Amino acid sequence: MIIDMLRKLGLSELEARCYLTLHDDAEHLSGYEVAKRVSVSRTNVYAALRALTDKGVVRMIEGDPVLYDAVPIKQVIAYLRAEFDQTADVLVQELKAPLAAPSFYNWQGQQNVKAALTRLIVNAKESIIVDIWAEDLHWVEDALIEAEARGIAVILITLGEVHTPLKHVHTHKRMEQIHAPVMRKFTVLCDCAEAIMGGFGGAVKLTALESNHPAIIETLKNACYHDLVMMQVEQDFGTQLEEAYGQDYEKIIAPLLHTWMK
Repeated sequence: MIIDMLRKLGLSELEARCYLTLHDDAEHLSGYEVAKRVSVSRTNVYAALRALTDKGVVRMIEGDPVLYDAVPIKQVIAYLRAEFDQTADVLVQELKAPLAAPSFYNWQGQQNVKAALTRLIVNAKESIIVDIWAEDLHWVEDALIEAEARGIAVILITLGEVHTPLKHVHTHKRMEQIHAPVMRKFTVLCDCAEAIMGGFGGAVKLTALESNHPAIIETLKNACYHDLVMMQVEQDFGTQLEEAYGQDYEKIIAPLLHTWMK
């Protein structure tokens, strides 16, 4: 696990193992001692130690023999973060995105869909509107909590009750007895400019559609407005609505379903 995380910092597997060996030992070690502990040839270990020194995460003490020790991980992270931020700032300035026509992108599989969801959420600047089933909230909850902590306005609309520290949660009651869904749909709208939608469950492989098309954005904005208005109306006039249209609006929906299923 730690090896994998160090590799994400740009170290090879052998470099990560050498760094951990030095990090976990209070004494300075020679290349020979490191090679013995990682059970790899001295030639490869010396090459890894030179690479680690060049990357600034291992320090070398001149002598006979040459000794090595690990730069404390907090210092390594601070250094790499500063390097990354500097590089990122230059790239953002130099590689300004040209205006492009609205597009549609298809994501397949759990890992890709979750990565796309998280990417949109962490890049939101002002607002995030999420419409999702209660049992699927865990896919995005951590990213939404972090976004809210950054000052982003997060509106969560769930189908079914949830327990979450998010501040603005609106809950739909379920009407499964009228129409059992093939899959549990979700939508995420960020800054009223970028959206992703898809569905969990069912026999279909998990897929999602990402788009910045104005028609998609406007449709999701209207759906959000409709949901929020209807939930407030139900809260204020629930009894009257039930008397007029049935507990789950079946007096309105049943004729429509009958027509669709013909």
